[in-house]
Amino acid sequence: MSIARGIAALEAGADLVPFEFERRETGPGDVKIEISHAGVCHSDIHTVRGDWGDQHYPIVPGHEIVGRVTEVGSDVSGFTVGDYVGVGVYVDSCRECSNCLSSNSHFCFKGMTGTYANEERHHEGWTQGGYSTHIVVDQGYVVHVPDSLDPAGAAPLLCAGITLYAPLARFNVGKGTKVAVVGLGGLGHMGVKFAVAMGAEVTVISHSASKEADAKKLGAHHFLLSSDDEQMKSHRFAFDVILNTVSVPIDVDAYLELLGYQGTFVQIGLSGQPYCFSAGTILYQGRSIVGSMIGSVGQLQEMLNFAGEHGIHSDVEVITADYINTAYERVIASDVRYRFVIDASTI
Repeated sequence: MSIARGIAALEAGADLVPFEFERRETGPGDVKIEISHAGVCHSDIHTVRGDWGDQHYPIVPGHEIVGRVTEVGSDVSGFTVGDYVGVGVYVDSCRECSNCLSSNSHFCFKGMTGTYANEERHHEGWTQGGYSTHIVVDQGYVVHVPDSLDPAGAAPLLCAGITLYAPLARFNVGKGTKVAVVGLGGLGHMGVKFAVAMGAEVTVISHSASKEADAKKLGAHHFLLSSDDEQMKSHRFAFDVILNTVSVPIDVDAYLELLGYQGTFVQIGLSGQPYCFSAGTILYQGRSIVGSMIGSVGQLQEMLNFAGEHGIHSDVEVITADYINTAYERVIASDVRYRFVIDASTI
């Protein structure tokens, strides 16, 4: 075992505090990573505060991890000491179900093993995440990060980035595709960057007029104010794909009306309440509503390669470890453009 330093929630609702814990030794198939940066995802906050149900404490959060390889196991072939690598939302799966065997382990029928707050599948104990000095992960769940990417701006790609890249790739977004991104936050701003880089015509939809300048700065071609009924009506049938990144209830029918023939509404944000819509609204024009959640390890690598080629980073504010509780409050208040990232050297 090795001793790692981290910041952890010791119980639901408590502030995060410095915490020492044990990591397993590097096994034959493992990669040991010295963490340089860890992104702060809103789901970290929900998890450690118990918003999504009872949790096993203490919890070291963090599933947007980048760093350098410091040790590899005897059976590891794809990574060497010094490699610049990343770890995302999950670190294991059953490795036996049809989804795992078809390279879709993020949809493991037995449930993927989250990077933190999950019971280990093939080892003892519970997973602990990236708000820490180092981590040991099976090689099958580690990806290479292109050296051209800044480590701080790359960290959120491991969750926010793949969460938006995956549906864009799934629906073959490219030149000629008209894409709308609902919400311009940590997820939404990544959707804009990727869709623009893919060649799509991109519109940001927001209830806040103040977001228009940021949307255009990020590369969006158009801005639609959702609180303006006339603007919404004028965009009927306007889009092929709508990516809903917000996690609050919306009038789904109003957004479905913006889709053209066989258009697709992709639900990405996780709302605490059920959505309602009229069956007639999707029957008309043959529209679809689908869900999308992160991506496989292979697609995570594909996304990072694409980001490296196009110079795509998350817009971040780098913080020290002792700022984490203030950062959490600012995330809740939507007071960040667009992602906090912890400098792990300060842990």
